[in-house]
Amino acid sequence: MIAGLDHVVIAVRDLAAGAGAYETLLDRKAGPAETRDGVATLRVETGNVAVELMAPTGEGDTARRLRAALEDGEGLKSLVFAVADVEAAHRRVERVGLAPGPIAARGDTRSFRADTARTHGVRLFFIESHGAPAPVGRGGLDHVVIRTGDPERAAGLYGARLGLDMRLDRDVMGRRLMFFRCGDLIVEIAQDAALADAGDRLWGLSWRVADADAERARLAAAGLDVSEVRAGMKPGTRVFTVRSGTCGAPTLMIEPSPKRG
Repeated sequence: MIAGLDHVVIAVRDLAAGAGAYETLLDRKAGPAETRDGVATLRVETGNVAVELMAPTGEGDTARRLRAALEDGEGLKSLVFAVADVEAAHRRVERVGLAPGPIAARGDTRSFRADTARTHGVRLFFIESHGAPAPVGRGGLDHVVIRTGDPERAAGLYGARLGLDMRLDRDVMGRRLMFFRCGDLIVEIAQDAALADAGDRLWGLSWRVADADAERARLAAAGLDVSEVRAGMKPGTRVFTVRSGTCGAPTLMIEPSPKRG
């Protein structure tokens, strides 16, 4: 059903500031801004997904929902999965108990949303797009992290119901980690004991870079707070953390292992 991840949604209070932040972070230009139902949006395309920034600018149902989401701060708010046939995907999501909303058309895209209560607090959308594909180039999203207090429940949602391919399930330093393949990236489910009696939570993003040292130097020169480069959890990888300029989305930059590269 799911072909990959089409884009991630990051809510911001100021669209121009958010665009500047992600142009710097990803070293790519943002597309033109659009306004609808009191919300201004724009996209920053990468090698495999887009980052959609959204900011409330007026009134309307969408603007009210976005302002409510921003009460918890800026950050990663939604995942939008790409599907080849939105009607077939809608039937599947309905059959597995995720109570999808109606299919909505906008321009050359059709999409729908699963019920957030059924997805344990994570906003999940599904989109069939016939527009221009995302540009292929360096970098791109390596994985998106979701935190959960109930790994078995999360495994049921992302594996059994959504059909993502589980590639890893193990305990690491006292917490359970699961990796699900989604197109050419990973949806990582990380156990968080603080969420034991709560819903799941979208957490952060890890972006691929060709050279961790060079990318760290570029971002540091741009004024961002970055950690030193260190060895990643996966053998052969090198990573560093970006502590500012991410609009509230915890961010890791990862240089893949030479074997993967």
